[in-house]
Amino acid sequence: MSRGEVNPAEARRETLRLDKWLWQARFFKTRALAAALVSKGRVRVNGQPAARPSRGVGEGDVLTFPQGRAIRVVRILALGERRGPASEAQGLYDDLDPPGASGEAEGPASA
Repeated sequence: MSRGEVNPAEARRETLRLDKWLWQARFFKTRALAAALVSKGRVRVNGQPAARPSRGVGEGDVLTFPQGRAIRVVRILALGERRGPASEAQGLYDDLDPPGASGEAEGPASA
């Protein structure tokens, strides 16, 4: 394939704006908050910093971003049609964070 040609598999890949996906998946209360974080260079897509909130993301992409005091790592499973309830939003991604990594206790603390 010569330079400038588009891989047919990539040409048909369905994508959604990064800020919109983060909002639909309920990681941020507003799309503006998601866009601001992306614009500051705080979100990575497949290990590369995302420079624009309009960057397209799709199934299989891995996102890394701060949320509160934790760093979230999620794989996109679906794009979604709307910002639905939390139960619907959780089906849009696979959480790749190891259990307990976000600082939450798994059970009673042992002394």
